[in-house]
Amino acid sequence: MTPSEVHARAFHRTVASYQQGSHPLTREQYVSPDILRQENERIFATEWGCVGRVAALASPGDFVTRTVAGESLILLRDKGGALRAFFNVCRHRGTRLCTAESGTLGETIQCPYHAWTYATDGRLVGAPHMQEVADFDKSRYSLYGAALAEWEGFLFVNLSERPVPFENAWAPMMERLARFNLGSLVPGHRAVYDVGANWKLVFENYSECLHCPMIHPELSGVLPYQSGANDLVEGPFLGGYMEITPPNASATLSGKACGRLVSPGLPEDERRRAYYYSLMPNLLLSIHPDYVNYYLVTPVAPDRTLVESEWMFHPESRKDIGFNPEDAIAFWDVTNRQDWEIVERSQLGVSSHRYVPGPYSPRESIPAAWDRHYRTLMD
Repeated sequence: MTPSEVHARAFHRTVASYQQGSHPLTREQYVSPDILRQENERIFATEWGCVGRVAALASPGDFVTRTVAGESLILLRDKGGALRAFFNVCRHRGTRLCTAESGTLGETIQCPYHAWTYATDGRLVGAPHMQEVADFDKSRYSLYGAALAEWEGFLFVNLSERPVPFENAWAPMMERLARFNLGSLVPGHRAVYDVGANWKLVFENYSECLHCPMIHPELSGVLPYQSGANDLVEGPFLGGYMEITPPNASATLSGKACGRLVSPGLPEDERRRAYYYSLMPNLLLSIHPDYVNYYLVTPVAPDRTLVESEWMFHPESRKDIGFNPEDAIAFWDVTNRQDWEIVERSQLGVSSHRYVPGPYSPRESIPAAWDRHYRTLMD
């Protein structure tokens, strides 16, 4: 997307997209195990969820395991170089094939129970003593695959047998962020947070900054909560930009840029903006002029969420004497921990039988929109 196309998009101030009568979700939607089960079935098992970065599968044989909607998956680059996703289930008696979080495979994947053996493209190539079984045909027992897609260096899977094509489901995002060269960025730090709150509270908190003056003194000095506007205000993808207040050059503890621009061609006004998008069902994406960080949100229980975060930088930044990734890492680590503390307190409150949701304010139009889309997925 060219700079002129960016400026041609309609950006809406947060209060302008507010819909009167908007309310948060009910108590049951934050505390019920049955609702979490339904969310796994209706959202996480049917939508295109992010499972990390393609850089983790750089070479043939590289693999990672991920859990999506309670299902264990093997993501790998096969010996021919193709990206693949398989259910982590042996076709013989169902044994889990891989237990490591990541690694590099040899020529095959072998079940540790009865030695059924699969090529990295999923074909069954070895099944001891099955030649004695009438009409046994190895071609009928390949690993079950899951749909896999790549966008801007991110990997996505869909567990549906007939998923909506990724390019259709993600049409609003396909070219929207191309100017930031996300696919070329390299990781600089990873953090995992175990948050004692419902996953929806994490999304809702990310989607508004009304709380920022109360909770985030470091952030509020750089990104004023009334600044910016949103270009996505309804549907599965929501968000827009906030303005970086001079003399700050980025969202860092020092206010200085921590590395090279993620894209050297960014126009001047884009260098004064930070973009924040919530991408249903599990990706939160934060784009700054000099770095990007993202969050993968995984519900573990109604009151527990795993949040995996990674900070990414221009690949040439490491060569620069002034490269200071810790300035950005520390900024968001302290901000994240402030967020986790307040959403955990929110979880305690919404768990009360006396909790009745009050109205959203106009400054909370984006979490209100997120709730509206969530309700459509659950209906």
